[in-house]
Amino acid sequence: MLSNFRLSMTWLHTWFGLVLGFVLVVVFFFGSLSVFDREFDRWAIPETRFEPQPMPSFDRVLLPILQRVRPDEVDYAANMPLLHDPKQGPMTPRLELPADEFWAYTTHRDPVLAMGVGFRVPQPKDPLGHNHIHGDTTIDPRSGQALREGQQKIGSEFFYPLHYSLHLEWKLIGFWIVALAALTMLAMLVTGLVMHRKVLAELFTFRPGKHLRRGLLDLHNLTGVVALPFHFFFAFTGLVIFAQFYYLPVSQTVLRPLAQAHEVAEAAATGLPHARAGVAASLASVDAMMLEAQRRWDARGMPGQVGFLQVHHVGDANSYVSIYRAGSDRVALVGQAVHFKGSTGEVLREEPAPTVPHGIEEFLTGLHLQHFEHWLLRWLYVFGGLLGCVCIATGFLFFVEKRKRQHAQRGVAGSRIVDALAVSTVTGMLIATAAILVANRVLPAALAERDEWERLAFWGAWLIAAAHAFWRSAPVAQGAVSPAWREQCRALSALALLAVLLNWASTGDHLGKTLFSYWPVAGVDLALLVSAGLAWGAARRLARRNAPQALPRPAPEETAHV
Repeated sequence: MLSNFRLSMTWLHTWFGLVLGFVLVVVFFFGSLSVFDREFDRWAIPETRFEPQPMPSFDRVLLPILQRVRPDEVDYAANMPLLHDPKQGPMTPRLELPADEFWAYTTHRDPVLAMGVGFRVPQPKDPLGHNHIHGDTTIDPRSGQALREGQQKIGSEFFYPLHYSLHLEWKLIGFWIVALAALTMLAMLVTGLVMHRKVLAELFTFRPGKHLRRGLLDLHNLTGVVALPFHFFFAFTGLVIFAQFYYLPVSQTVLRPLAQAHEVAEAAATGLPHARAGVAASLASVDAMMLEAQRRWDARGMPGQVGFLQVHHVGDANSYVSIYRAGSDRVALVGQAVHFKGSTGEVLREEPAPTVPHGIEEFLTGLHLQHFEHWLLRWLYVFGGLLGCVCIATGFLFFVEKRKRQHAQRGVAGSRIVDALAVSTVTGMLIATAAILVANRVLPAALAERDEWERLAFWGAWLIAAAHAFWRSAPVAQGAVSPAWREQCRALSALALLAVLLNWASTGDHLGKTLFSYWPVAGVDLALLVSAGLAWGAARRLARRNAPQALPRPAPEETAHV
């Protein structure tokens, strides 16, 4: 380790950022898009372009649909062999699994209603565990009509999971990579503060008129300092939120018997049955329960709509119904649930105000997941996430600009590889994002497995962009700027503009119409047009930097970066 502490922190900052910064760019960018995931859903599925609706009648609309839902084939094939105890007999066929729970969920930004069924595994290995095979559907709450199969909610089902799992589901490896990247981000923030002794001055320092390397370092420092609280908060809370489920799941592993005993004791204390009674019983009117829950919320000075409801132990004497208030008017994830006995509709329990520790947890979780209705704060989230992308991308570029002449003279390919990876990650990621939106508007609506084709377009475009970045990286080995930056900016500009035009051609929803009638779609189109303009401007600027230039002598301030 280097003898000087500050230089040691510089070494950690540089190499930690270089190794996992590529993951962090993806996490920050798709986290920014996820702030408006429902708006991307509306853009991607034109028949969902209507105003948000309240929770419809459960008795007349939802229950008949839920009774027709069947277990998902993929979920059955993957999990039934793990949950079923073969010593008790053969597996129950998929279509014969009995329903054990119903649920329905909506938000202030969701015109459509997500709903599903948990089907009970009759002969489970672990009788006290949560032994369910799931099936779900999405409906238009105005008519009860289910959306066509194979239509992908690009925002909430693709961009959002990409933010925290990278869509690498084998052994949850994507979650672990993102967790490592988040830890690295925290380390980079601490080491960055140690390196920069004039943090306040760097809030007001940006010299784009000077040489490229100086401008990159100023922009890297500026974006890192301005968004420092944002970066720290989201890296930390992201780790905390997922720790109990994925990173440190002790309640599902070494402490599982204790956790199950706690569930049983908690059920006894709250009066909410933990297990089925084994006695058949009908379900009382859930609509009446919803009205009573709203009356109780109103009496507590917090009137609101139903956001989530769940029927536990369907068809059993121990069935109970949990109704949660939509908490879009608050930052904290407060459900304020009211629980009812399923067979009679009597109130079993009304959730009390949270304790201080639980309230802090709800507030931090709500602040990270941003289910609230505060639009200015949402845009600040987007701004903070994009600042994180700029900070990391300028770190890559500074690394390359500082070393490429030296590496060229020594015949080392390090700068060329880093530059190609940076192109692949930054502009390649943007091209892939535009490509999936273009594919969404080009592919026929009735195409089988249409969602899989959209994903193929995304990953295929990203792979092509990465191959192009490495193919065109040769000039970096001579100390010049890679033409891949310029060429991919032009491609991004064209794809973003094409997505807007295809949306107009395929749906008739052009900006002249949506600006005054439907902002979710207008916002996506405007974002695409702004991206197209910025990409085209960047390409023109890069076109003037395609010749090799001698690198200037480093300024004293730059010696802080290795």
